[in-house]
Amino acid sequence: MAVHILFKNYILNVKMHLLLKTVFHYFSFVLLCYVSWYGIETVHRIEQMEVVGEELMLVVENVPYYMTHWNMAFQTLFLLLSLVHDVLEWLDKQDCRLAARLRYWRDVVFSGLVVPFTLFVSSMFWCVYAVDRELVFPRAYDDVVPWWFNHCVHTNISVVVLIETLLQARRRPRDFKTEIIAVTVVDVAYAIVYYAIYFFTHRWLYKVFGVMTWWQVCLYQLVIWGSSYLFYFLQFPINRVIHGDVEETDNAATGQVTEQMINGTKEMNEDKTDTDAKISSLSKNPWSLKYRSNGSKIENSHL
Repeated sequence: MAVHILFKNYILNVKMHLLLKTVFHYFSFVLLCYVSWYGIETVHRIEQMEVVGEELMLVVENVPYYMTHWNMAFQTLFLLLSLVHDVLEWLDKQDCRLAARLRYWRDVVFSGLVVPFTLFVSSMFWCVYAVDRELVFPRAYDDVVPWWFNHCVHTNISVVVLIETLLQARRRPRDFKTEIIAVTVVDVAYAIVYYAIYFFTHRWLYKVFGVMTWWQVCLYQLVIWGSSYLFYFLQFPINRVIHGDVEETDNAATGQVTEQMINGTKEMNEDKTDTDAKISSLSKNPWSLKYRSNGSKIENSHL
């Protein structure tokens, strides 16, 4: 009876946890989609204005190149993968091949893209904003960009990472090599983008670079790259502190290991069968076995 009650409580906790994840992923995904739509509408509204300031025009011309927008795309992709996986869990299909692939890419995108670049965007934006907001978010933006939009793209993104970390245990990298490659590719690609913009247009994508000398720019670039790697590596010990340090095994991976073990056992059984067959064939001729041993003794004697 006690076991039955414990089992029911366990199922209830699992369902409640899944419900929390699903609700969180759904509303976060809807919010990001709305914010993205609002941003596109804002750009169209600026383009239709008769008089547009230089700062606003710079934003409109370089919308695809800001890391804020790249990070929004990373988070949207992650939330979409998470939401589809949640649906499969509700359908009790979490052990199928599709769910395993979704789980893999969901975790890789979160650990390798969402966490490092979300924390980079939030921390870097608000640090520079605290020093001089004109370097990252000039007051000229206030006329067309509401305060809540600014917080959605620079503050709420970190809240998403925080809640996801509390809800889902990711104690270790899902695929360390792939995640490190993802961080490196985005870091290098983004540096190429804003340096290329400067060399071709003689204008920095971010004003903060314009107040620096070249050696300061190089130092700041190292800080940018270093912070993304720092945030990547920090997420796992923090996750272990929250969820405990235990080994994690994926169902798909376990299935592969089990299959390998079964195949290995099968091969051992086949070898054993072959050996038994040889012994059996020899045992059919006991006379030869008896006198073979005597013959070997004679050959090894000193007579």
